[in-house]
Formats: sequence, structure tokens, C-alpha cells
Amino acid sequence: MPVLLGPVLEALAVAEAGLSVDGTFGAGGYTRALLAAHPQERVVAIDRDPTAIAGGQGLVAESGGRLRLVPGRFGDLDAILQGLGEAAADRVVLDIGVSSMQIDQAERGFSFRQDGPLDMRMERSGESAADLVNGAEEAALADILFHYGEERRARAVARAIVERRRRGPIETTAELAELVAGVVRADPGSGIHPATRTFQGLRIAVNDELGELVRALHAAERALRPGGRLAVVTFHSLEDRIVKQFLSARSGRAVQASRHVPSVARPVPRSFQPVTKGPVLPDEAEMAGNPRARSAKLRAAERTDGPVPEPLAAIEMLASLPASATRGGPRR
Repeated sequence: MPVLLGPVLEALAVAEAGLSVDGTFGAGGYTRALLAAHPQERVVAIDRDPTAIAGGQGLVAESGGRLRLVPGRFGDLDAILQGLGEAAADRVVLDIGVSSMQIDQAERGFSFRQDGPLDMRMERSGESAADLVNGAEEAALADILFHYGEERRARAVARAIVERRRRGPIETTAELAELVAGVVRADPGSGIHPATRTFQGLRIAVNDELGELVRALHAAERALRPGGRLAVVTFHSLEDRIVKQFLSARSGRAVQASRHVPSVARPVPRSFQPVTKGPVLPDEAEMAGNPRARSAKLRAAERTDGPVPEPLAAIEMLASLPASATRGGPRR
């Protein structure tokens, strides 16, 4: 069951048939619900993971032509729609981050709870987490772990990685998790593994997840027709901050991207208006039945008839490592 399904469908206003884009198909939870919401609803679903594309072919066959499942990145969703001959979308839903399906497959290397190769590549191509861990300089590793993983002990973890790899490459998730656990203390009673933030930081870096999120928000802005709805579900503060600041800026409010970027106070065309008042959180019943939902937040907005403004540089900065980091900024 996808997280916050009821609130997502409510925010997307699926009472009338139209064209929906599921930018993160995964196991197909949101897509199934969108197809079921109206017998004439059409869905374009996108996923960068070839395993998800292969696994979704049964649903494509069941849909009677209402579902088109496309390999690609959601940051290109407007171009994907154009390539399919679609002028605009009525709804876009994005479920950000790693999927439960990917975490559950030990051979994908996303989880420290199951031993497997240190991979983490959503597309199964390009630089892996093992390449990064065994090849990056200590300062670069510390920056990634501190800013993307929000690991307070980033510098100590990076130092331990560099010292360990002198004896040979770090090749498995268990090796890395054990190393981090020797440096980072577990928070008593939290149930959070000491390697959680390190794995998060590496995964985000390997897949450029924050950069892809920024591109997806701008792409949805271009793709949605006036009155179309955007719903975004996030699972940690870095993702939520980007979505919050983007929608705030596009709703006509000033945006303070970070301490590294000044506020954007000048008037900009309003391309969105809020649908939700602040983030929508899961209720107690959902959190009890699905532990993954505990950190989920939903933000949604409706496309106005305003023109598409220039991309937000302040939001793009949130997706990259601050310049101060590479100049010896706050690594711990």
C-alpha cells in the first residue's frame, strides 16, 4: 500500500477523468489507485529502475490501454509527455526517495539490514556507492555525509572509511554498516541504526536525488494545465525543504532556501496555489500498519494560469553541496 494514498487522491481531485502522471511508479501503488478512481482515467507512469518497468508490464496489460509505462527520470516528465503526444497533464504525483521494493532486494545494496553488494544505483548504471566510498577523497565523503546524510559525525566516518579502504576495498553493505557503527553511537531507544544517515547520504549522491527532485518540480510546473494538481510525498527534511520552498516561491511568497542563499523577495508570477495548508501527515492507524509512513509528508498545489517563471536558483542550490563545504565548511 503506498503511503498517504487517501490524502494524495483527495489532493489530486480524481473525481473527473483526465491524464495523470505517476513520476515514481515503483510497485505501481499510486498508478493502480489512479486507474481505479475513474474508468476513463489515463496514466503515464515513469520509473528510472528497469526492474520496476519490467515488473509493471502485467498492470499495463490489465489497463486496456489506459496505462503507458515509460523508462526514464521524473525530472524529464514534461519531455516524456511531449514525446507521447500529450500536450498537458491534469495530475502529477511524486513519491520521493528509495522504494520499499528496492530496499527489500539485498542485491540492490540500498539497505544495511541485509548484506549485499554496495550498489544503490536506481538505474543500475553509472557510479555505484562502492565506487564513491572507495574512490572519493576524504573531504568529499565528509561533505556528502554531512549535507546529504545529515550525519553529525560525518568527518569521523569519512576518516574511518579512508583508513579502512587502505587495507582493501569496501564492497558490501554489511562491511560499511559495521564500520559506521564503530564510529557513530546509536541513539538510545530510537531504533535507528547508526549507519542510517551514512547510507542516506551516499544514496542521494549516487542517484542525484535532490537535483532530480528540483528538475521534477520545474517539469511538473511546465506540464500541468491550469487547474491541474501536483502532489509530492517526501520522507526526510532535505526533500521536504525543497518542495516547501518551491511551492512557497511559486505561490508568491519569499523563499529562504538556506543559510548559504539569500532570500528571494522580489515578486514572481504565481504559477501555483496551495491545496494543502502545510504538510499532511499520516494518521496513527497508517503509521501503525506501515512503519515507512512515519516520516512521510504530503504537500500539494494547483497550477494557476500564470506563465512559467524562470527556474529558481535558490531551490537549485538546496540540491547541491554548499560551496562552503568544499572550502572546509562545517564537517564534524
